Amino acid sequence: MSIHRNRNKNLGLPELVAIALGGMVGGGIFTILGISVSMIGQLTPIAIIIGGLIAALAAFNYVKLGVYYKDEGATYSFFKRTYSGTHFLAAVIGWFIIFGYISTLALYAYTFSSYAISSSEFANNVWVRKGLAIGIVALFAGINIWSVNGMGKIEDLMVYTKLMLLLIISFILIQNGSDITGYLEQLKIDFENSQLSTILIVASVTFVAYEGFQLVINAVNEMDQPEKNIPRAIYIAIGLAVLIYVVIAFGALLAIPAKDLIQNKEYALAAGAGVILGPLGTWTVIIGALLATSSAISGTVFGSSRQAAVIAADGYFPNWLSIRQNHIPKNAILFMSACAAILILSGGLELILEFGSITFLLVSLLMAVANHKIRKETKSPILLTALSIAGLSLGTLLILYYEIRHKWEEMVFILFLYLILTLGAWFFAHRQKWKGSPKAE
Repeated sequence: MSIHRNRNKNLGLPELVAIALGGMVGGGIFTILGISVSMIGQLTPIAIIIGGLIAALAAFNYVKLGVYYKDEGATYSFFKRTYSGTHFLAAVIGWFIIFGYISTLALYAYTFSSYAISSSEFANNVWVRKGLAIGIVALFAGINIWSVNGMGKIEDLMVYTKLMLLLIISFILIQNGSDITGYLEQLKIDFENSQLSTILIVASVTFVAYEGFQLVINAVNEMDQPEKNIPRAIYIAIGLAVLIYVVIAFGALLAIPAKDLIQNKEYALAAGAGVILGPLGTWTVIIGALLATSSAISGTVFGSSRQAAVIAADGYFPNWLSIRQNHIPKNAILFMSACAAILILSGGLELILEFGSITFLLVSLLMAVANHKIRKETKSPILLTALSIAGLSLGTLLILYYEIRHKWEEMVFILFLYLILTLGAWFFAHRQKWKGSPKAE
């Protein structure tokens, strides 16, 4: 969003909440809804709430570290400065966070294309879907390279319009929903037939829908009273995101048969709204989804490419990624977009979603460990640091357990990706250790 790029403007609480919401409400609900309903049915809103609690545990550590360090480098800089003498850990966190952003970039692009073609004859053509997904990434990469100001104005328009449309979609779905008694009866049946572990697995998978609150910390140099506004903005934004997600999920479950949400999980809301409301409902949802995912793609390209350039300048990525022209890291933008395209070609929506959730849970767990290490400096109660470590560890283990038991082929692919990332981090850490300690600033 352009409001956090104007160096001459101090950002207050409303602007910071908008930054975080713009990053979080970026297609996540459109992505996770069909998948969640296929696993736990009417319990989906409960899983979304639990996912929000997991996100709040992760946010606790980001808040404490953000207030303590006041470093716009956020995740990477926090870990680098906490473990300033360890090249390998600094490199690993850098590689994991950047490729986590690449996975969310691929996820948003895949969701964009799924909704864009959902009403066409190509709705079930996977190669058209992947081609369009790669095309939208290329479009916003070009916009980011062309003009920061131009991209900012486009993104502002998309962010505020998408929030308005999400409210309209929720209202329409709830107004056209079935009798609440029938919903409660099915909820009871699903509760009796579902295991707690499955609900927690879905909650962990939905974690990627809350990724983005860290963008507030990227604006630390441009905000008023960071000690007060960082925690306020992040916690308020997570609470609002949970509310928005739950209302949309509840409305969808009231108005759209579960079988339709499951059958068309790549574009569940559009297909269901079309059955209930006809073309108007379909296109309202499609436009909302396209705006939500577009703004998320644009913001992810902007923020993550700059973090990649910082990591490269520290020696943990190839140096050419650190090169900027007119303050724009063009090489990093092109690199991340190309990697997202490869990930899109390699897997489907669920694989990308699960890789992204696992990655951000791992990164958030590392942030929890870092905060625990310096808890006296950050004034973090040991009970909360221990709880966040336990919660994030449980979420990570549950996803891994589910993948190994039910989708071992996908788990092998994900582990292969992690092996490549770890080897890449090891290579650059080994090379960098001969040049001195990583910058602790």
